[in-house]
Amino acid sequence: MSNKEDIEFKTIDGLTLRGWLFPGPPRGPAIIMTPGFNLTKDMIIFEAGQFLNALGFTVMGYDPRCIGKSDGVPRNDIQPFKNVEDYHDALTFLKMHKRDLVDPERIAYWGYSFSGAVALCAAALDKRAKAVIACSALTTWEFSKWKQVLAKAMKDRESQLAGNQAMYLPLLTETGEQPAGFGKGYQKEDVLGIINRHASIEPSFIPRTTLQTYYNMAAFRPLALMKFVNPTPVLLMTGEDDEISPPEMQRSLIYDVFEGPKEFVSVPKKAHMDILTGDGSMEVFEKQAEFLHRVFAKTKEVNGKNGMRAANAANDVAVKA
Repeated sequence: MSNKEDIEFKTIDGLTLRGWLFPGPPRGPAIIMTPGFNLTKDMIIFEAGQFLNALGFTVMGYDPRCIGKSDGVPRNDIQPFKNVEDYHDALTFLKMHKRDLVDPERIAYWGYSFSGAVALCAAALDKRAKAVIACSALTTWEFSKWKQVLAKAMKDRESQLAGNQAMYLPLLTETGEQPAGFGKGYQKEDVLGIINRHASIEPSFIPRTTLQTYYNMAAFRPLALMKFVNPTPVLLMTGEDDEISPPEMQRSLIYDVFEGPKEFVSVPKKAHMDILTGDGSMEVFEKQAEFLHRVFAKTKEVNGKNGMRAANAANDVAVKA
């Protein structure tokens, strides 16, 4: 069992986000991760954090704003633009407050499903992150009930401004359907069963979101940012049987846009929800660790050469003086 520290950090707009930290070697590489859509830090990514920590990384995971133990109201209001920014503030926290533990030149963003896309956007806007890993990155951002849901979202805005509480929708209906028509393939992977099991054992997991979440999703256009991920190295991993975010869409809409160092790994006999769990998951984490160690070794090499050039330049100046 890895040593786990409870951590909290401030965002630029004053919220406190809370999570855990698995410390790695002093001045070593680090990974910042968040969970999938409306999930908490103790679901799915907790085990991932432990495995990657055992493979040589300091790993930090936290509840996204408005979810779990992190601040933010209304509760369970998904705000993808702010989620992107929060990755940046998490990196600042490691850089400023964990400087003896983490090498700021070897920090990676990591995300799964919804947060896979968020992590990629964070890397597009923040070159302090030297690598990004996206597992089963979400590719579908429209929803089939677009007009109806947005019309209701406007009524909800009016209602909230009149002093009423935010309106909510369940993650999935009792028949396993997404109430806004956001994505598909949930029944095949028994996502409803997974949600119900987690709700029974994870008290901070609330299986519903605000109606405004889908307004936020409609406005979020992550694919437009993909070209700005360059030249940050990227590893995309997906289950070959993923129907929620099909591998061919991840490849064409995301991977093919990248011009910098990149890898695309399709994991056999895995789908969207189980890519990080069960048989074969250790191989997934080992691949991620191998990718990051290789990328960070090059980062160290480049920094070493730059340092040598700077030293030589200083020597030249001293000689001329």
